[in-house]
Amino acid sequence: MVKETTRSTDVVELDGVSRTYPGGTAVRALRDVTVSFGAGTFTAVMGPSGSGKSTLLHCAAGLDRPTTGRVRLAGTDIASVREPKLTRIRRAHVGFVFQSFNLIDSLTVWQNVLLPRRLAGKRPDRRWAREVVHRVGLTGREHHRPVQLSGGQQQRVALARALAARPDVIFGDEPTGALDLGTGREVLALLRQSVDEFGAAVVMVTHDPAAAAWADRVVFLADGRLAGELAAPDVDQVTARMTALTAAGVR
Repeated sequence: MVKETTRSTDVVELDGVSRTYPGGTAVRALRDVTVSFGAGTFTAVMGPSGSGKSTLLHCAAGLDRPTTGRVRLAGTDIASVREPKLTRIRRAHVGFVFQSFNLIDSLTVWQNVLLPRRLAGKRPDRRWAREVVHRVGLTGREHHRPVQLSGGQQQRVALARALAARPDVIFGDEPTGALDLGTGREVLALLRQSVDEFGAAVVMVTHDPAAAAWADRVVFLADGRLAGELAAPDVDQVTARMTALTAAGVR
């Protein structure tokens, strides 16, 4: 499961990013985080509960705005870009795979897969979409609706939808969290394939050391700060690092 990839251009760069949520007691979810993610690389983001994992992903993807710092996505500084330009940038460069699948129940598999390109006002590449549907094992189910599919099949649709738009980066937020062990492994293999064969960057938030071991590196967060990283991780290394971080937070 350990991969050899060549890091190339950084697709996503966070430079000194902090994110504070106002309220009675302000919550500092991220604190001066600087990290980058290159094309053709698979990065897992891990940390104890409340460490800022999802906030990092949302800021990197342009779904949330940093309080301070810069975020560059495919060469564009998006921290101060306003909607709808930011939406256009996301549609052009980003794919998403979430734990909850986020499929449109009234659409077929095929319609869900083509949706991002259509929302972007671009003609879908049907030949490529058919190839992606085949690669994720959904040939013959193109006209099914999500309710007719298993959870693993729905996650395959979500991944096909992300890949069909040819994104520079795919963000996954616990993409295997709702799946059984075998199905989760299949989805991770497909994410791995999207890096190795399609050259995308994959950034995946996970709590599972076994899932993280599919990545080229693991970036750790604790209390909103970077807390180190592991290259070519294995399950034991990731588990040991997570155990240490969790124990340090309890004290």
